[in-house]
Amino acid sequence: MIATLTAALLAIVTLSNAHTVGWAKGMYCLGGPVAGQDDPNTNTAVNPLYQESFANFWFQHDRGCDLIPPASGDFLELPAGGQITLELAHNRAQTTLSYNGQYAGEWPDGKSHPEDWNGNGVGDGCIQDDGAMHTCNQTTAAGTALAISYQSNLANVTPENLVVFSVLYNTPWKRIAVYDVPSGLPACPADGCTCAWLWVPDGCGTPNMYMAGYKCKVTGATSTTPVGTAKPPTFCAGDSSKCQTGPKQMIIWNQAEANNVSPPSGQSPGYNAKNGFANGAQNDIFQG
Repeated sequence: MIATLTAALLAIVTLSNAHTVGWAKGMYCLGGPVAGQDDPNTNTAVNPLYQESFANFWFQHDRGCDLIPPASGDFLELPAGGQITLELAHNRAQTTLSYNGQYAGEWPDGKSHPEDWNGNGVGDGCIQDDGAMHTCNQTTAAGTALAISYQSNLANVTPENLVVFSVLYNTPWKRIAVYDVPSGLPACPADGCTCAWLWVPDGCGTPNMYMAGYKCKVTGATSTTPVGTAKPPTFCAGDSSKCQTGPKQMIIWNQAEANNVSPPSGQSPGYNAKNGFANGAQNDIFQG
């Protein structure tokens, strides 16, 4: 009976593989899209956004995730000047947030892969074992980011007050992803802040984007200087003098409306130097 149940669970995990998102406590849609139901094998928050209206892609309204907040008191905690760990995986079952972590491995798909995992030049050179990674190897993984808005109510979050505060180059790659938090982040309102995990792949599949939401709060804050108003991140590959400095918006690209970047034909934007994002904590986001 136990063996049968284990096999069934493994089959479910395999069938649920789809793309990647940063899983963590405090996440919207952590248990799936149905209020009051907790699905330990959900992948609702993982699926990409492509050619959606602003209303639909914003915090994954297209699948109802913006209506499923985390449990009361659950926050993604951001230690000022410290680091925050997210689990990059294809579904919750492949993280420590589900099944006591028994299906969580070193990689986002829960399987074993060589340390130099790559596409071996097969086809378009992209990794074929796991198309959800959208990359040829670690070097070409485009980078992911975290953004924060000092608005407790999701309805009040806008591209202008949602500021990218941390970037991690060459991700998504392995399951564990550690992001640096600026030491200058001030404390959140009493009801917390709103955060987002972001990713725009560079090739290897449909040119889409990813956005997941969290209730978050800053711990150990010592600064009271607020973050500035976010501006669109200018595409500046090959000419750093054209890069937008200061607080930046998330990248909105290949959507039906509200796109805020315009890379040259055949190129994609990303949370990396192509759009002026430094690796690590974004320490230039504060007013003044």
